[in-house]
Amino acid sequence: MRRLGRRFPSQVRTLAAASVLACAAPFANANVYALVEEDGTVRLSNTPDDPRYKLYFREPAEYKLKDAAQVRGVRNPGDYRLRAAWGRADPKAELFANPLLADKPYQDHVVEAAKEHKLDPALVHAVIAAESNYNPNALSYKGAVGLMQVMPDTARRYGVKEKELKQPAQNIRAGVQHLADLIDLFDGDLKLALAGYNAGENAVLRHGRKVPPFAETQAYVPRVLRFYDTLRVR
Repeated sequence: MRRLGRRFPSQVRTLAAASVLACAAPFANANVYALVEEDGTVRLSNTPDDPRYKLYFREPAEYKLKDAAQVRGVRNPGDYRLRAAWGRADPKAELFANPLLADKPYQDHVVEAAKEHKLDPALVHAVIAAESNYNPNALSYKGAVGLMQVMPDTARRYGVKEKELKQPAQNIRAGVQHLADLIDLFDGDLKLALAGYNAGENAVLRHGRKVPPFAETQAYVPRVLRFYDTLRVR
């Protein structure tokens, strides 16, 4: 049993419930139950043995990692493996028919590329939103082009010419294939793959397979993940 007790002075007893949340970190991997004694002592447990305990924090089961075999052929990697409809009748069908993406620009091109490379289309849209805000003519100061801000040298790896990068279908095809390759390179770690997409895979490798300490990259990775969380199938 894991239990934590804390005694509060009577004048701050009304803050006991707020204190429970502050103390809940040790139980991040399980439901947390709280009991407030008459003297203001707050007790927390993930194995309550008193009927007075009340559920205070429920572990978000949808974020638990599952074995990769349960992903059923769709790459939704790292700690994002269950941020999709796994366990439903046809999870891939739900990913590719995500109603949150129905009105997004270039959805047909995104779904086509995502199916080919087994990516969640919501992840592709998150990258596009962060990279270009859906502007097919976007051009970065470093020379990255189009919707997914693909570098010409990167595009050539995948048989896409520089002059084709402003074509949405070609840009998305090259960008998605590059992102899929990065996910493979970093063993399904989505944060590292996104860092590699922004800063280059060599920068991630040089920094010990960690997100490089570049201000742009440090801001980019959580930004894409926030977009992804708003678009993913729940």
